[in-house]
Formats: sequence, C-alpha cells, structure tokens
Amino acid sequence: MQQPTLESTDPRVLGRRLREARKARGLTQEDAAESLGLARTTITALEKGDRRVRPNELIQLSRLYGRHVRDLVGAREPIADFTVQFRTAVASAASPQVQKELEQSVQKFQRLCEDYLYLENLNGASLRWNYPPQYPIERVAPEDAAEDVASSERNRLALGDGPIRHLREILENDVGIRIFSIELPSRAAGIFCYTEELGGCIAVNARHPEERRRWSIAHEYGHFLTSRFQSEISMLGVYNRVHAAERFADAFAGRMLMPAAGLRRRFNALSRAADGKVTAAEICRLAHYYFVSVAAMMLRLEGLRLLPGGTWERLRDRGFKVREAQDQLGLPPHPRDDRALPLRYQFLAVRAYEEGELTESELVRLLRVDRVSARRMVQRLTHPWHLLDEGQVAPLSVDLASSISGQDF
Repeated sequence: MQQPTLESTDPRVLGRRLREARKARGLTQEDAAESLGLARTTITALEKGDRRVRPNELIQLSRLYGRHVRDLVGAREPIADFTVQFRTAVASAASPQVQKELEQSVQKFQRLCEDYLYLENLNGASLRWNYPPQYPIERVAPEDAAEDVASSERNRLALGDGPIRHLREILENDVGIRIFSIELPSRAAGIFCYTEELGGCIAVNARHPEERRRWSIAHEYGHFLTSRFQSEISMLGVYNRVHAAERFADAFAGRMLMPAAGLRRRFNALSRAADGKVTAAEICRLAHYYFVSVAAMMLRLEGLRLLPGGTWERLRDRGFKVREAQDQLGLPPHPRDDRALPLRYQFLAVRAYEEGELTESELVRLLRVDRVSARRMVQRLTHPWHLLDEGQVAPLSVDLASSISGQDF
C-alpha cells in the first residue's frame, strides 16, 4: 500500500490540519511561531497552504501540537475541535499539573477515537449504532429521572433485572459506544464525548479498581443518554455544589447496575433466610454478586429503605475493612479487564495488517504495544488454540478476511 508523504499531501489540506491541531492545543499563531523560532507570518502562510512545510518544520510542529506526523500527512481526516470541547473541564481542575495531565489524557483519548474510525474506514466496517433518542429529564428530579431512564435502557437492551456481568461489551457491541481504558489523573474517573463522526466515546481510568471502572462506564453512559452533546470529565472528590447532570449520572449508574426490583427481591430473600437480621457479610456477598463496591451497595439499599439511613457511614466509622471482610468470606477480587482497546478495534487492526493495508510499524502504533506484543496479538486473534480429539493442543487458523456467507464456508 502506498503511504502518503509530505510531498504527496496537498499543502492546503496540511495547512488546515495544522491550524486545527494548533487550536486544539490552545495555542495562537504567535505561540507557535515563538516556540519554533519562526515569524508569525510564516505560520500563517503554512496554515493557508501558501508555503510548503519543510520536513524539519513538520516534525517540530507535530511535537508542539502533540500529534503524530502520520496524523498530519495521512489520508484520514482528524476530528476537528475534539479537544476544545473539554477546555472548560480541564480549566476547572485543581492545579496546573492536573490540568496538564488532563489535557494530555484528552489528546490521547482523541487519538484513540480517530484511530478506531480510521480502522473502520480501512476495513469498510462501520460501527453499528443502536442509539435511543436523548431522554428528556429537565423537569424531573435527577434521582427519579435516573430510575426511569435506567429501567427503560434495561428493557431496551433486554437485560432483565439482574447483575450486568459484561457491561463494557454490551455497550460496545449492542449500543455502539467506543470505550477505552487509559491512564488518567488519579481523581479523574472518566471522560465522555460525542461527535457526529465518532458517535459516543468513553474513556475510564485504567488505574482505578474494576468496580470503580464499571461504575464510571455506567456514569458516562448516563451522560450520553441525556446530554449527548455536552462533553464532560468526571472528577472524584470534588466537594463543590454538584450539578444536576452529575447527580443524575451518578444516580443512573447505581440504578443501572443495581435495579430496584431485582435487588429488592434478592435482599428480601436474604432477610428471610437470616430471620430479618441481615449482617455485613450478606451485604458483602450481595455487592460481589452485583459486581459493585460494598459502599455502593449499602448506599443503594439505604436509598431503597431496605437498610436504615447512615448504615454505611456508621459501619465505616467503626473501622470496617472491606477487603479484610471479603477475604474472610472467600470472595476473590473480580478479574480485571485490562484491555486499553476494545476487542473489535484489535480485530480491525489485525485484519488490516493481514490484508496488507497496514505495515507492522503502523500496527504497532495503532495497538500501542511493542513489536513482539503486536505479533503475539496477531497470532492470538488469527490462530486461537483448540483441543484435538487426541488430546493435543493445536492452533485453529481463522481467516478474518474471508466471507462466511458463501457456500464454501
């Protein structure tokens, strides 16, 4: 496959991409010119396409704007003004250092979303969107609205009233949300964004425990369902007055993960078995069953008036240690889903590589791994292992490019 080069890229197209990248970085032409030791008129000429960019200038500009050179000269179009949508959220961070980390995280999030769309276009395999219309919640109390929306979504997705074991996969495959797990500042729980090109996109903090990440996915999905065109960053430990949209999203997460009908039924069964004396041990088991934290479960039960208000606070103040209790009860930590990239993203990258649409270097860059790991991923996704009748283990070759609708399959 012939790769785009600086010489083959239209100067006007490159100029527009440079301008968009500069604005997304929050820089003026004067800032860029000063950083590169150029005149502002030179930056203007480059962005208008009146003068060709020299190779050394392109490298300097790509570093300054936090873009890969291939993003600027490649065949794909970057998503314009993605980062700008988060400027207010980034500016409200507690310290300049956190602001810088958030800005870098948003840029990383954008690159991942753009790469996903690029792989879809390369494979001719658009992500199927199963989006409901935005739920109107303006005239309803956030907690009441959350109950209604969560119930509607569970019905729409045929989830019943039990635990959701594979929330990320359901939202990725059945709804069409792009979900990534990336390293964010410790207090940042998740990022949500929606654009016409990309659809709904979510990133959660890879540093957080699995239960927290599931909660963050549900929280950000709540924003998608009700305020789709308002990008946001969810921060933990912010004690300012919580906006109604945040109260809704948090309430939605609890109701989506712990639906009232099913939870009430299971709690009442526990209560009957214990002659009405439900202990912390039963709540720990219930939280483990629903794949949520013990704190989230107790607060949800308090909200349903199945436990007295303040139960969790009193238990915590008495020195209750969740992990110690779980160990005593033999409740192992839930397995972590450490995939930074959706499985579909990985398959698309490997398929494009197998078809010769990507070089190995491009595959490595898109998968965010080293060459050895990329080769292992290709082997794993194209040759899964299976057990032969004789008891031997052998690879089962899978041709990702062949049609399965023909008679020869």
